[in-house]
Amino acid sequence: MSDFNWCHGPECHKKHTVDRVRGVKGSKVLRTRKVKITNWNEGNWYSYFCSQQCYDNFANKYIQQVIAIAPRTECLETPINDPKKETHNNGYYNYNNWKIEVDETRQR
Repeated sequence: MSDFNWCHGPECHKKHTVDRVRGVKGSKVLRTRKVKITNWNEGNWYSYFCSQQCYDNFANKYIQQVIAIAPRTECLETPINDPKKETHNNGYYNYNNWKIEVDETRQR
């Protein structure tokens, strides 16, 4: 297996940066960046895109095809116990926090 991937950003090879310039004098090209696979990015999207912009361009271009792989036809829900309001005072004003706990007895 290779220790790098080519960036999957659909516009990566069109960005005008010096690190993308390849080729000999007279036949230069802008090339897609290599993305080195390391321990921290292996198995997630960081190993396929050189930047957040390339990731966003890919997602915006292919979102309908990605969603078609596993469409969501109904909402997801997590059962919870009745939320409890906790009122606090920091010396200047009162504020509320809501304590929301998952109801483990109703988990699927």
